[in-house]
Amino acid sequence: MAQIKVAAVQVGSKLFDTPATIELFASKLRAAKELGADLVVFPEAFVGGYPKGIDFDVRVGMRTDLGRSQFREYFDSAISRSSEELTLIRNLVKETSVHAVIGIIEKSAGTLFCCTATISPEGEVVTWHRKLMPTAMERVIWGQGDGSTMKVAETPLGKISTAICWENYMPLYRYHLYQQGSQIHCVPTVDDRDVWLPTMQTVALEGRCFVISACQFMTLEDVKADWFEPVHGTKPETVLIRGGSCIVSPLGDVLAAPVFGKEAIVTAEIDLNEITRGKFDLDITGHYSRPDVFALSVDTSLKQ
Repeated sequence: MAQIKVAAVQVGSKLFDTPATIELFASKLRAAKELGADLVVFPEAFVGGYPKGIDFDVRVGMRTDLGRSQFREYFDSAISRSSEELTLIRNLVKETSVHAVIGIIEKSAGTLFCCTATISPEGEVVTWHRKLMPTAMERVIWGQGDGSTMKVAETPLGKISTAICWENYMPLYRYHLYQQGSQIHCVPTVDDRDVWLPTMQTVALEGRCFVISACQFMTLEDVKADWFEPVHGTKPETVLIRGGSCIVSPLGDVLAAPVFGKEAIVTAEIDLNEITRGKFDLDITGHYSRPDVFALSVDTSLKQ
């Protein structure tokens, strides 16, 4: 399928209210389908939530009962891979007959992982990826993934890869995805900085792939917890994550410009033949590589 329509959904979780978040997922998924999307990408930590702006009362060498209670609420919002919630999500994707990539906070035993699930129109989980390296304070609440979940999904739309937020600043991980032939690179994120667009353009240019970046737009009004007081402020309209979702071509052209300050569904028609045209002069795992000089070793075994 050379020509398809893709969508990035810019919306915030209903933090600490997973049933309401899944209802929102259903609504936005159907809206993207009505726009004609074949592939729909949702933000990082959409199901389970991204607790932007709080510290769980952590200091170096210190934890508190308050922070432990806050973490328990956050943990309870996450879902497991065998949960009824994930079955519902899969059925919603099947109902709309689209491909979907969604950010999920997974709970496994006593640990949380920031993940993406790539789901087929038949409602099957094609790939499940755990974020390799949580960034900064994220390491307090999330565990590290391993190399066993770094597979590119083979789909009728093309080869779909995912990298979560700042995983896109991990050159060796990107190269591993390029080696698998990534054609459509999906980026669930909460990075709402102005510099994120040129980052996505760099990834698209480097990998000669389409890049779809979906970022949350979340305000304090989306948070269901009286104790939640982020550094941003405490007014209901306070913006915690301002968006910036975008879509970029293999030559770095912005097909859908970042949208800030509101919910949105950004879409673009893409032609996979542009990938071949782009690789005419740059194929970093092919004619533009130097395997006689460089080699990448990747451990894809399951560690936990």
